[in-house]
Amino acid sequence: MEMHKIIKKILLTEKSNVDRETGNKYHFEVDRKANKVEIGHAVEKLFKVKVTDVHVFHVLGKKKRMGKVMGQKSSWKKAIVTLAEGSRIEVAEGV
Repeated sequence: MEMHKIIKKILLTEKSNVDRETGNKYHFEVDRKANKVEIGHAVEKLFKVKVTDVHVFHVLGKKKRMGKVMGQKSSWKKAIVTLAEGSRIEVAEGV
């Protein structure tokens, strides 16, 4: 799988900002078929940093109602990547 297709976007939430500041952890939305090893290599290649740990889990889509019709948002995969000391991703800083 291509590197730029594995990492879909950086997640910027309150929890991800706290993790980034205290534990040097970054949250990403990733492709559902990607595994830990592929995600780690993709982050290292795309952002030129050293990855020490990767945690991956599935986020189930929420059920939504539009009038009488019941639907569901798509499920997706989330990765929390821990970087080595001194490594930072500049794109996510200052947001």
